[in-house]
Amino acid sequence: MKDYKLSDGSGQFSCKGCQRQDNKLNTYDWLADVPDNRTYTDMVEVQFKNTRKGYYKNSNHLDLVKGDIVAVESSPGHDIGTITLTGKLVEIQMKRANLRPDVEIKRVYRKARPIDMDKFEESKTKEHETMIRSRQIAENLSLEMKIGDVEYQGDGNKAIFYYIADGRVDFRQLIRVLAETFHIRIEMKQIGARQEAGRIGGIGPCGRELCCCTWMKNFVSVSTNAARLQDISLNPQKLAGQCAKLKCCLNYEVDSYVEALRKLPSKEIELQTKDCTYYYFKADILSGEITYSTDRNFAANIVTIDGKRAFDIININKRGEKPESLIELIPQAKTETLTDLVEQESLTRFDKRKGIHNKKKNRPFNAVNNNKQNDNKDNRSYNPKKIQKTPN
Repeated sequence: MKDYKLSDGSGQFSCKGCQRQDNKLNTYDWLADVPDNRTYTDMVEVQFKNTRKGYYKNSNHLDLVKGDIVAVESSPGHDIGTITLTGKLVEIQMKRANLRPDVEIKRVYRKARPIDMDKFEESKTKEHETMIRSRQIAENLSLEMKIGDVEYQGDGNKAIFYYIADGRVDFRQLIRVLAETFHIRIEMKQIGARQEAGRIGGIGPCGRELCCCTWMKNFVSVSTNAARLQDISLNPQKLAGQCAKLKCCLNYEVDSYVEALRKLPSKEIELQTKDCTYYYFKADILSGEITYSTDRNFAANIVTIDGKRAFDIININKRGEKPESLIELIPQAKTETLTDLVEQESLTRFDKRKGIHNKKKNRPFNAVNNNKQNDNKDNRSYNPKKIQKTPN
């Protein structure tokens, strides 16, 4: 666990709700900037290694913010975790997790001390070696199980062994051997393939981090029917994720495709015209376009029409009539030539105006002088000051 804090120790960044967090299943606190949000409730959300979270009561009224490392009550001893959520949003998360308020809730002891962190780091260094050794012990006992991860408690007195198995496993003998080997309290927890992928992590084919290790908490069953509804090729290599199960993202857009399929005719309906019969070939479900072919097995004389046109042809066929073609023939209307009055589409519209303004500049020099002389003559002949008086 890394401690992302400012120099003043507040543990907050520019935005309280979305500050950096080096943990999985980060929750955006959209109530973080509400006044008195942290003091609304004493409950806090604490996250441990990978995706394990718990809810604890701040009975000592410590000033806890997101990112603080705390020591919490465990059985036995204490555990070390990171505060990931405070305030009113914690109660909402507890309701989503179906936690009853009458259940006894464990407490937050204190903020982690240097001696607590030293003990915690020492325990973390043993996890990988313990996992490899426990796998060898399980293999020697001929148990059909795979130990995927080991998590030590903060004080080092207990360890959780996460394992995967297809059926039920009698691991009582395994617990006795592990306790004698590592001299700690053993807890076995069975997880599924999707949960193991979430704990290990990785990058999906979309280029982003796996959903199961970033935000997904509950795993819903995925079937190949979701791929059929979205008209996806049933290729096991492309449909399977890193957990070797069907990708969870196949369920994300199923509802949109089901709604769009209601606006399209059935694949079994054939469209008849005067020339031939057309069969369903493929469809662009979201755009509402269907491609028909004159052969059932391969593309031949394919024609693409929208769903409305397909329903129109179906209704025509029901009346015992056949249209000329699948594409609706629209009579061409006589188009009148329109004049561009303001010449917005003309590339030379500025050249014409430029010639008008520069008309005087383009006149010859002599013509300009002659005009000036003529103007002077006229002015001289009509100048009243220069009129000579004649003697009587």
